[in-house]
Amino acid sequence: MKLWVLRHGEAEPHGTRPDSERALTVKGREEVLRTAAQLIGKPLTAIYASPFLRAQETALLVREALGFEPEIRTVEWLTPDTDPDKVAEQLVSVSDVLLVSHNPLVGNLLSYLQHGAGYPPEKVSTAGLAELENNELLIGAMKLNGIKHP
Repeated sequence: MKLWVLRHGEAEPHGTRPDSERALTVKGREEVLRTAAQLIGKPLTAIYASPFLRAQETALLVREALGFEPEIRTVEWLTPDTDPDKVAEQLVSVSDVLLVSHNPLVGNLLSYLQHGAGYPPEKVSTAGLAELENNELLIGAMKLNGIKHP
């Protein structure tokens, strides 16, 4: 089983809009397209994304860059403050998927899947892409193959 975790590209600064409505910047779109190239030829079966605008835009850019046919699966369990354990519960029966989300969830999830609870989060920049693998999803036992930053 492989799992790719992608943090959204650079987004507009916090302002008068709700956090969930912050869009990608031009730089953020460029970052995402550079990162999407890292996924070419990977055996993706699905793309799951947070409902927040910047994650939706990121997932769509990746989908288009890869020519990935299936629709993006928008899920509430990929929002920034979701508990990593709740995400892991959703991943029990999936394999070879891309998750598009936000910090602090991305850093916390990567740490949790590698080491279990109680470890500091991984540092992941905007449009950073992590690849994890193991024979099955085991909390604390996933191998981090690397984090690529644009």
